[in-house]
Amino acid sequence: MKSRVIIRHERICMDYRKKFDDLLDTVIKEGASDLHIAPGRTPVIRVSGYLIPLTKKEIVLPEESEAIIKSLLSEEKYQIFLSNREIDFSWSHKGGNRFRCNAYFHGGVIGIAMRFIPKHVKGLLDLNLPPVLETFVDKQQGFFIVVGPVGHGKTTTLASMIEMINERRSEHIITIEDPIEYVYEPKKSVIDQREVGSDTKGFHEALSAAFRQDVDVILIGEMRDPETISAAVTAAETGHLVFSTLHTNNAAQTIDRILDSFPANQQGQIRGQLAGCLAGIFSQRLVPRISGGLIPAYELLISNNAVSNLIRDGRVHEINTVIETGLEQGMLDLNRSLAELTRAGEITADNARSYSFNPKGLDRII
Repeated sequence: MKSRVIIRHERICMDYRKKFDDLLDTVIKEGASDLHIAPGRTPVIRVSGYLIPLTKKEIVLPEESEAIIKSLLSEEKYQIFLSNREIDFSWSHKGGNRFRCNAYFHGGVIGIAMRFIPKHVKGLLDLNLPPVLETFVDKQQGFFIVVGPVGHGKTTTLASMIEMINERRSEHIITIEDPIEYVYEPKKSVIDQREVGSDTKGFHEALSAAFRQDVDVILIGEMRDPETISAAVTAAETGHLVFSTLHTNNAAQTIDRILDSFPANQQGQIRGQLAGCLAGIFSQRLVPRISGGLIPAYELLISNNAVSNLIRDGRVHEINTVIETGLEQGMLDLNRSLAELTRAGEITADNARSYSFNPKGLDRII
């Protein structure tokens, strides 16, 4: 016979699970990108970059956030969560919509942050991204990195590029993610998606195994350590097309971050490898749009002989100049992108300046 405590806990789980499903429906209905749940306040969603409290919803109780996390995680993952005090995971909602989730403790209670992952992967045009990115999709090998702050669309950009390969070519694509976000339906390509923690111990282990899996294209959700970076560079060197992300601001900083992650006695080797296999670096920011929503501003470095030589010679600081003068070769400068959006009436001049790394230079071309 069940105790009153167990019956009460099950009722809380059932009641709040219904509330939780309603919250996810609200995220989708309102076009929100994120949902935040924490005890002591009403749930909060992020729409077009702005946090909006759902004041008509009830304040979340500590036992409710605990109950919902227990219902979302397996017992094994729940124990990992209790041990580590945080956990990344994904959740499938009705209709095939997915959420990337992070649960964490703060002040002794449980908070949950959820990022909405749309069911359908949008094309580059629908995402307002430059058509030149298609040139990297058509490559047979090389290393392409998408960078920018958290929450500025890096995963979505790469998903669009992977889906384009899936639609165009017969390739074996392996994704290594923590957690899996977009779920791809194989079309012309064979796609295997591996989740860190469930399907593999880590990014480096999955990358090492990929060399024995007859893979053509590799998507690495995030490069978190030198071992993963080294394996990614080696994969690109040995005839694979490799896509990944880093939380850096621009191309020059990205190259410096990669090199600085290695001991000094290894930097010469990785510099030579990167110079030989780098295809390009795309940096993006999602800027508030005057008409509502967000629109990307971006920088694109396309690797050529000049870029390779700068990397080999340790003159990475000169790469910004290469981008600024490389428009005819397809390169894109962030200030030029922001200026074009401003002149087109898409964003305000003030927002353009706030997202620019060189506001004075931006003012000269607006």
